Amino acid sequence: MNIHEYQSKAILRSYGVNVPTGKPAFSVEEAVENARELGTDTVVVKAQIHAGGRGKAGGVKVVHSLEAVEKAAEELLGKVLITHQTGPAGKRVNRLLIEAGAAIKKEYYLSFVIDRQTARIVMMGSEEGGMEIEKVAAEMPDKILKEYIDPAVGLLPFQANRMAYGMHFPHDSVRKATKLMMNLYRAFVGKDCSLAEINPLVVTEDAEVMALDAKLNFDDSALFRHPDLEELRDETEEDPKERRAAKAGLNYVNLGGDVACMVNGAGLAMATVDIIKYYGGEPANFLDVGGDSTPEKIAEAFRIMLDGGQAKGIFVNIFGGINKCDLVAEGIVDAAKMISEDGKSLPVPVVVRLEGTNVERGREILQDTPIANVIMAPTMEGGAETIVRLVKEADGRA
Repeated sequence: MNIHEYQSKAILRSYGVNVPTGKPAFSVEEAVENARELGTDTVVVKAQIHAGGRGKAGGVKVVHSLEAVEKAAEELLGKVLITHQTGPAGKRVNRLLIEAGAAIKKEYYLSFVIDRQTARIVMMGSEEGGMEIEKVAAEMPDKILKEYIDPAVGLLPFQANRMAYGMHFPHDSVRKATKLMMNLYRAFVGKDCSLAEINPLVVTEDAEVMALDAKLNFDDSALFRHPDLEELRDETEEDPKERRAAKAGLNYVNLGGDVACMVNGAGLAMATVDIIKYYGGEPANFLDVGGDSTPEKIAEAFRIMLDGGQAKGIFVNIFGGINKCDLVAEGIVDAAKMISEDGKSLPVPVVVRLEGTNVERGREILQDTPIANVIMAPTMEGGAETIVRLVKEADGRA
């Protein structure tokens, strides 16, 4: 789960991380009033969307008067902001962060993430912070420093000190940087984060160390421990299909292509996305129906994939274990009944590959209840190749 910058900063502040003073605004009038309350010469008006790259896209404006705050708020609220993370559709700005400006002396980068290979949290830092950190990582990987944290003891002061010196903080700011790192780690663990990122982390002209921007992502599986975080969810920032799938107990991620896939198991789902790409297709989604699918759940998965006309074809790739092939087949039949007027067709070609538990019964169900546009495939490779070809033919690209 993602939250907005101002929400992330409120959490970090509660853990003792130094962040600028600021408040959210949902209207131009509120933005001006918040700026008036700050009483500072410099005010930063920041668009709040769940995407990075806002500065380059014109979503961050530094102003020096209430009139300028009003103008900036009018420009940003309701604007569709397009960044390298939003894609061409962009995201509409519905809220702002009105924040006190800072006299920046130097920008740095700091983050905590979970490293799957070592099964540890890793702290990453760089003296090359700011908007070009992705470029730094790609072109100068030696500028990215890492500290791997033993889960039994947590982040140790000597590791934070080593990171601060390695990032070349000024001598009079090292202790403050170390303290911020320790507090950020506490927030990461305390809130079950999957990412805690500060970019930029800055040293100001008066030697303060401050999180000028902040991004927190949370482990969805741990949200039951944090009802306070659930309240921070902004559903307008989430893909409607992904939100609908979550409510149905489905794991769905929109990938933007036109070949939809429905699979059981995350590993098989990733392999299916890869094989669709291998045969020249563009995957529309990652959809893992899990191991306890019912016909109703399968039918809902079909409705989600077909909603909006994005999918031009569907590849059903099931290896039945706990998830039984006959239930999947019944779900496909139910989907045809619910979606089509005649109950015997689907609007796009569907290629089905079934293997595993009750596979013969599953195949019999699909053969005994003929559905227009449904094609059985004996292998995963053959199924992927077939659905990609059918989608291209329907689109005139074959």
